[in-house]
Amino acid sequence: MMNALDSLIRSRTDLLQRGWTERRIAEAVQAGTLVALRRGWYMDAADRAELWPEQRHHAHVIAVDRDARGSAVMSHTSAAVLWGLPLYKVRLARVHMTTPTPTRISSAPDVFRHVAPLTRGDLALRHGIRCTSLSRTVFDLIRSVPAAAAVAAADAAERDTGRRQGQWDADAVLSWRRDLSQRVDEATGARGIRQARWVAAFADGRAQLPGESVSRLHLHTLGFAAPDLQVHVPGPGGRDYFVDFGLDDVQSFGEFDGKTKYLDEALRSGRTVEEVLLEEKQREDWIRGLTQRRFARWGSEHIATPEALAARLASFGITPP
Repeated sequence: MMNALDSLIRSRTDLLQRGWTERRIAEAVQAGTLVALRRGWYMDAADRAELWPEQRHHAHVIAVDRDARGSAVMSHTSAAVLWGLPLYKVRLARVHMTTPTPTRISSAPDVFRHVAPLTRGDLALRHGIRCTSLSRTVFDLIRSVPAAAAVAAADAAERDTGRRQGQWDADAVLSWRRDLSQRVDEATGARGIRQARWVAAFADGRAQLPGESVSRLHLHTLGFAAPDLQVHVPGPGGRDYFVDFGLDDVQSFGEFDGKTKYLDEALRSGRTVEEVLLEEKQREDWIRGLTQRRFARWGSEHIATPEALAARLASFGITPP
């Protein structure tokens, strides 16, 4: 299956065939209107500027794949972008590939190659690119990236596995958890396995955004009990409200407020930002009045560290028990 990024990535050969010259290519790169993804592969700077960091890395992965030879497949963070997993604050400088071939291999300046066994169940094809399976990708990630990124990726993978046509498939989630736990159990002594074991047990696909996953991690670090997620609260007129975090041990609710729902016109469903804000306030007032619980909101700036989240919660009178 083709990806939208495929048509935006052009080779030097393609540019020359379209009438470009070597001098024009060099001048465009120097001027910043053309970005060199790697030697011989380019993308218009204007197109690249509109992409999220994960999408930019995806473009780099496509360029490397078009040059690739041999048995190596995309893995780790590079497989993660093919699976659509978030990579919270992970620096994406090099493409990661894994090969099962136990021969001497070298890594290019923009490619890091791993040597590790790969079974048939470890392999998949995403957007026409060979990569590690979702389970193997998450296993590699949670051993190698910082804890916040590991939790966000593990949560997202479980969420994608459990969500079936708008319904939560508990059996699919249970199967996913067993597979991931088995991978961890069979890798005793592997680098990063202690973190992987903890993250695999901590992961919860009900977290809907990376910011919610990181918030959950910080709440744990701060000493709060495990929060209930996506808590149902009956609203007026038969409405159903759902709150991100139920902090039952301190009789409070919490929500991570991503900016997307205010800035994305599609998510606003034709409403103005002011109308969305008013509806959110009315919803919060209803929940607070009905439940008699404190209600705290926080954003990306408040989850930079556990201490930052603690300060935000304290401003609402919410502290660990």
